[in-house]
This record gives sequence, C-alpha cells and structure tokens, in this order.
Amino acid sequence: MTEDINDVRSSWDSKANDWKKQVGDQGDWNRRLNSDPVLFEMLGRVRHRSILDNGCGTGYLSNKLDHLGAEVTGVDLSPEMIRIAQQEYPELDFRVEDCTKLGTIEDGEMDIVVSNYVLMDTPQLQEAVNAMFRVLRPKGIAVVIFSHPCFPQTDCKVHPNGSISYDWKHSYYEPSRQHDAPWKHFKSDFIWYHRPLEEYWRAFRSAGFRVDDFQEPHITPDNYHLAPNMTVLETYKERPISVAFKLVRPNR
Repeated sequence: MTEDINDVRSSWDSKANDWKKQVGDQGDWNRRLNSDPVLFEMLGRVRHRSILDNGCGTGYLSNKLDHLGAEVTGVDLSPEMIRIAQQEYPELDFRVEDCTKLGTIEDGEMDIVVSNYVLMDTPQLQEAVNAMFRVLRPKGIAVVIFSHPCFPQTDCKVHPNGSISYDWKHSYYEPSRQHDAPWKHFKSDFIWYHRPLEEYWRAFRSAGFRVDDFQEPHITPDNYHLAPNMTVLETYKERPISVAFKLVRPNR
C-alpha cells in the first residue's frame, strides 16, 4: 500500500503545473457548472469557521473559501501541488499531508472538512474517511465530492445520433486500481481507484458519520447560459460526472 501512495504522489507531482492550468483560480467547467454550486450549498455559511481543504491541489477552492471569510487550512499529498498553492496564495496555510493520516491536524480541530475529488484517488479509503472524522468537532460536517463510479468519463462514447455508451473494462462491483491515459494538455497517466458506491457508504458509516445529504451534481437551468458551448451544456444536462455527500459527525 505504501508503494501505491508513493505512485499517487509521484503522479500528481508530475502533473501539478498542468493541473494548475486545468483548474486555474475558479475551477474547471465541471466544477464551476456542476459540483461547486452543490458543494457551497452543502457547506452553508462558512464565515469564521475552520475548514480543512483536504486534498487542496493547487489551491483554487482554499482561496474561494478564504474570500468567503473561512479560516482555511489546505493539505495535499503532493509537494509540487503545495508549492504551487503557496506560490499562488501565499497568505494561506498550505501543508504537505497524507489525507489518510492528517498528522498536523489535531483531534476535533475543524468545523468543516471538504474533500473535493480526492477519495477516488487514494488507495486507502477507510483510513482517509477515519482521518476526516477524527479532525472534526462534534456536529462538524464533511462535504465529500468524487467522480461518479457508475459513469467513468474516460470510457464514455458519444455517438453521432447523440446516444451515450460506456465501455466497461472491469467489474463495477470489484474494487480495482485504474489508469487513464493523458487527456487534453496532460502528459502522464492518471491513477485512480474504482469502488462501487456501496463501498463509500460503508466507509462513511464505519467511521461514524451520518449521511445528511446526497446529490448527483448537474448543471441547473439558471446556469445554462454559463456553459462555453452546446456540447458541454448537453453533456452536463444528460448524465452525472460526480457524486456529493454531506456527512455529519454526531454529537456523542
């Protein structure tokens, strides 16, 4: 498992600069149009609340939360991601940290944990969820978003008649390590871990969380005009790219 974590770290180190190009300061189109509106809805009021951006990447979300008045700590496994985040947003607190340990965060230190497209990239799901639970205060919340395991985007084909199909190369029910070829401006493979949705639910319950909300983010009519073209609009209207959970640490 240590080898897997080192592979993930090296993979993200190698594409940190390309990731900054992908998300910029506002997030990519999927985040802006689909998942970020749901994320902020689930978060509610964040002013003066301590928030852990758990898997912060190059820091775009940490910066947004800071502008909303939150007290933000951003952590990421990749030293290169953190280097860029510190360079881009030097006033914020960024740390190199393994999300399965969160060793620099005290028990019950955080009001909120955000995990934005992270859990599908860690080989140790239960350990990562347990760590989020540990650092939350009682009644604290975790907002967790990850790629939809039912609809893998790299295996998606849009046909001339507009129909969509998925070419599954592995069992949906069997957890497995996956590799995606580089896309757009990226130059190295993506490593991720497929798990059925039920495995995520079990991990949340095993850690002690209560599931307070669940959504499959998609573009809403009030944001149709923001889509850069009709292809993006139709894609985001027709199928979910991610799932979003609001988890609560009970007061006990």
